Amino acid sequence: MRKSTLKACFAILSIIVAGAFLLFIAPGEAAIADYGVTLPQSDLHRLIVVDGLFEMDVLVNGRSLEEYRARGKSYVEATAGAEYEVRVRNPQPYRVAVALSVDGLNSIDARRTSAWTASKWVIEPYGTIHIGGWQMSSERARRFYFTSERDSYAAKLGQTSNLGLISAVFFREIRPIPIPIAPPPRPYPRHEENGARGGKRSEAPTASAEAQGTAKERRDSIARMPDDDYAATGIGRSVRNDVRWVNMDLDSRPAAEVTLRYEYYPALVRLGILPRQYDRADTLRRREGATGFEDRRFSPEP
Repeated sequence: MRKSTLKACFAILSIIVAGAFLLFIAPGEAAIADYGVTLPQSDLHRLIVVDGLFEMDVLVNGRSLEEYRARGKSYVEATAGAEYEVRVRNPQPYRVAVALSVDGLNSIDARRTSAWTASKWVIEPYGTIHIGGWQMSSERARRFYFTSERDSYAAKLGQTSNLGLISAVFFREIRPIPIPIAPPPRPYPRHEENGARGGKRSEAPTASAEAQGTAKERRDSIARMPDDDYAATGIGRSVRNDVRWVNMDLDSRPAAEVTLRYEYYPALVRLGILPRQYDRADTLRRREGATGFEDRRFSPEP
């Protein structure tokens, strides 16, 4: 009788206490979370508190793409066919779980859910993780790469309403594990990596010729694409990416949300994010530079 009562109490307690199953990030492994409690979307937006210390950037060939701020958003320039990965950093002295979506799809299970109910990646205190593709199983992922809307993974799944967006929503662990008081050195020297001005928005991306070619070749190839061919993320080659589940108890209120918009060069020009570059003499620019007078006494012979 006593054992039955204890089992019943334990079952009730399990229902009351909301938990999350996540994949733990360890060396050579990656992580995920799946919730049984749904937070209304309106409440999610209301509770989000943006913390500028949480960081997310996009890497191509190991180099961070330059970010451009405009209209309250951050933009990066995509390069057609280039594989990329998302780097996410936790600056806090406790573990966090991050829901990462690409083109509106969860990077773990490709579902379209709220951030609270989404499966999540786990980041250790002061830790950094690199997510380079869609997680297909506990051992395998398929790489992210920039492609057209028609070729995107989201289009193959019939989910095309949120293309061109990468979003990370962070949740704190309720019971943080003990950690050293002083954080370790940063895993990568951002100021040295990104130029004298400092910050990840100061340096244009530098990539190998194999992946991107010269800047002119990239822009010429993109310029020849039809107007409706905008950037999206494809499902690429298969790579080894081991993950395992862990159990975590998370705060239901998001600690931070970081989003990035990505577009090809012509789209960034049309949005006014980047200036138009002229690689050859342009008739309109010549006409705009016309002057009415110059230092002459008489009319010259033609």
